[in-house]
Amino acid sequence: MEKFNDTEIEAKKKAIFDMMGKRGQKNILKMGYEVWNPFEEPKDPLDIRKDITKRTIQDLVHEFLQTRREEKTSVSFGEGVVEIAMALMNGNDKYRGMFEFSIWYSDLLKKEGHDNLS
Repeated sequence: MEKFNDTEIEAKKKAIFDMMGKRGQKNILKMGYEVWNPFEEPKDPLDIRKDITKRTIQDLVHEFLQTRREEKTSVSFGEGVVEIAMALMNGNDKYRGMFEFSIWYSDLLKKEGHDNLS
């Protein structure tokens, strides 16, 4: 693969920016031209991206649902599992908050002698 020096990279970056439409340029300027990298490698597809346990989203969901084998789970339940697994793996703060609240609430229920959410 060919290596470029900083001057060449900046010239190519400017050329890409200049060829963009006004809306695209506006979005780049909003984020900051200096931090924009049009040469960034694409992220891994979701189906092969792994978390810190070296599991894919599919692996995590499958393992979790296996623990629920005896319980009847709805389609909506499964969709929720997939949704939170994807969001947590992608570092979504909203779902991180939901996750941490769920742990805290579960601990609170146990501490006060409640067995389940019902």
